[in-house]
Amino acid sequence: MNRPPVIIALDFPDAASCEALLAQWNEQAKPWIKVGYQLFYAVGPAWVAQKKEEGYSIFLDLKLHDIPNTVAQGVKSLERLGVDILTLHASGGSKMLEAALEARTSERLKLIAVTQLTSTDQQMLNHELGIKSSVEDSVLQLASIARSSKIDGVVCSGQEVTRIKNEIEPPFLTVVPGIRPKGHDTHDQKRIVTPTDAIHNGADYLVVGRPISKARSPRQVYEQIVQEVQEVKESQI
Repeated sequence: MNRPPVIIALDFPDAASCEALLAQWNEQAKPWIKVGYQLFYAVGPAWVAQKKEEGYSIFLDLKLHDIPNTVAQGVKSLERLGVDILTLHASGGSKMLEAALEARTSERLKLIAVTQLTSTDQQMLNHELGIKSSVEDSVLQLASIARSSKIDGVVCSGQEVTRIKNEIEPPFLTVVPGIRPKGHDTHDQKRIVTPTDAIHNGADYLVVGRPISKARSPRQVYEQIVQEVQEVKESQI
């Protein structure tokens, strides 16, 4: 199924909250959903596997980051859930990334490396993390490590997508969080973009959380973003 590349972030503390939101898609084609730390630890792997059986495409955003063998074993366990995308930190280095790739049994599961979080700004990067470069250059360096390790793509902000698409050898997917439609609160995100700008820059998938989940009409906001994405893609043909 060719689903719209808009991933709904289920940033909730329990299954009931998720079910209340997803009920709006009960009779419709199921969208992409993102399951992160908060929800995964609350509901467990069985709930994730159930959602896959119900027809959802699943972006499991656990950002694996450990010694190579530990990450490899984690990939083996999580792949059995049937998820479609799994994240791990590019900063774990090439040996960790390569171990994860070797542990994967099918290319159906896409391994996506996290570069710099969208909450990271220049001040934090330089003065707290001690990385003496621009945020964009740091993202490109991490993306390069991921590509050389044959990882399927990266998570990055919409501000870095253009350089990644121009400088990293394809095929290489870009998953972009920090998406904020015009007029929406930025919350704790620093490097945000609109859906239109992200697609114009070359993003393959958009991750949208609070603008959808906190909306009075979540399904309507989702459909508006999907329509916006489709219009941009059609204009590029």
